[in-house]
Amino acid sequence: MESRIIISFFILLATSILSCANNDYSPKPNGYFRIPFPEKEYVQTTIGCPYEFSIPTYAKVTDFVNADKEEPCWKNIQFPQFNATLHISYFNFQNKITLEQLSEDARIFAFKHTSKATSIDQENIRIPNENKFGIAYQIGGNTASNYQFYLTDSTKHFIRGALYFNEKPNLDSIQPVLDFIKTDINQLIISLKWK
Repeated sequence: MESRIIISFFILLATSILSCANNDYSPKPNGYFRIPFPEKEYVQTTIGCPYEFSIPTYAKVTDFVNADKEEPCWKNIQFPQFNATLHISYFNFQNKITLEQLSEDARIFAFKHTSKATSIDQENIRIPNENKFGIAYQIGGNTASNYQFYLTDSTKHFIRGALYFNEKPNLDSIQPVLDFIKTDINQLIISLKWK
């Protein structure tokens, strides 16, 4: 009987020692910081172009800088707190370019992300009483740009927007910020007025 107790004691002791020595070295998923979002408040911009729109108070409009081409109504809307930029390109297509060419270029730019995208969803934009028509592209996956759109009045004005984060593309980490900024882009689309 006493030998059974001694054997049981050594078995328990060996089991407890071996269980402590077995560390779990499996990789843990990355954690992300909680991002504090500011309150939504919008101001109407007046930028000296044939269009105007409202942007959130935590964003700022800057000129698009390109050494090859000077386009005074190409703008950047920067979201410094989120390290993101919405690039806005404006075209007056009465002269050289057609609406079909511009809308096809916008589609091509969106679908250039196909190799990395898990999905590309298109949503038609139609606000006929304000002469605003276009398409918004929601691009899923770890792509350079997850949201793009274009708007036109179908006779003269054409605006294309593309949102980029100045970070390595990782949809898991930027998804909350992307959802937050998409609300601001939708407000821009709704508030846009042609001049």
